Amino acid sequence: MSHNTFGHLFRVTTWGESHGPALGCVVDGCPPGLTFTQDEIQSFMDKRKPGQSRFVTQRREEDVVKVLSGVMLSEDGVTMTTTGTPISMLIENTDQRSKDYGEIARRYRPGHADYTYDLKYGIRDYRGGGRSSARETAARVAAGVIARKVVPGVTVRGVLTQIGKHKINRDNWDWAEVERNPFFCPDPAMVPVWEAYLDEIRKSGSSIGAVIEVVAENVPAGLGAPIYSKLDQDIASLLMSINAVKGVEIGEGFASAELSGEENADEMRMGNDGKPLFLSNHAGGILGGISTGQPIVARFAVKPTSSILTERQSIDVDGNHVEVRTKGRHDPCVGIRAAPIGEAMVACAIADHYLRDRGQTGKIR
Repeated sequence: MSHNTFGHLFRVTTWGESHGPALGCVVDGCPPGLTFTQDEIQSFMDKRKPGQSRFVTQRREEDVVKVLSGVMLSEDGVTMTTTGTPISMLIENTDQRSKDYGEIARRYRPGHADYTYDLKYGIRDYRGGGRSSARETAARVAAGVIARKVVPGVTVRGVLTQIGKHKINRDNWDWAEVERNPFFCPDPAMVPVWEAYLDEIRKSGSSIGAVIEVVAENVPAGLGAPIYSKLDQDIASLLMSINAVKGVEIGEGFASAELSGEENADEMRMGNDGKPLFLSNHAGGILGGISTGQPIVARFAVKPTSSILTERQSIDVDGNHVEVRTKGRHDPCVGIRAAPIGEAMVACAIADHYLRDRGQTGKIR
């Protein structure tokens, strides 16, 4: 299986399976001289790791990252400095229960990648889905921590804006609230609604989808290039690569189809600081594939988890009609833990384009 690497100058390769002994990533192309600590990595890993509330899978993984190469440890034993060589990171799997998947070893779960993996490769890892499992994304979050260090001052934050049909009220948006609830929700009024809703979903053995929004601030203007290296193109590609993602939009996205030209155009004036001032941000911080300096706004939709307790019609490897239900520990809404993953992918895209811009134009923006 190839195609496990993304990026051009800031390149990330992930490896490992859901029920293997470990998974991880190799980050190549990271500039030397950047500093980070184990605690910094762990703070982002903790946002994604399972078992933190009743609304996510109860698989217990500490997701402690071991940095194996590409850094020099300082005398204080805490700070790591990148050397410019490949950074290899390992995350051990410690709570696999492969026996939970015995019943589906020869059966295809509807809505899952079981059938297509088997069709393409002639073999599939039915234990948690192997590479098609969202467990693989833990390594991406680790890579995203390094990516954030590449672009000075950039801030990348993700939130949930919708679970099922329940959407937040954007007038209630409060970034501080995101850290206070298990949903990465910026609207405090929506938290109890989602709690009651997901309790019903979880107890019924079903699942539901969600929409996640990622906002990147302090991104330098001028990143990205026409025609086949657009910044929004690569952001969309990386977000679409996340397991269970079925739709991506930048800025107003599909809603722009309902806007007139006058409404959609982001008008400009000259600010008091001598820099252009945009009066709106329908473009999501990107025009012609190149960043404007405004916040970059990307949204992605995550489908309901395919592994559910409700029996569904399918076939087995011999073509027999079967009923399938999936035992084990699964997220009733996988979108909850997708917020830090989306952050990581947007951070990686921006880091890559920052280095590509510096290489092409010679500018350090």
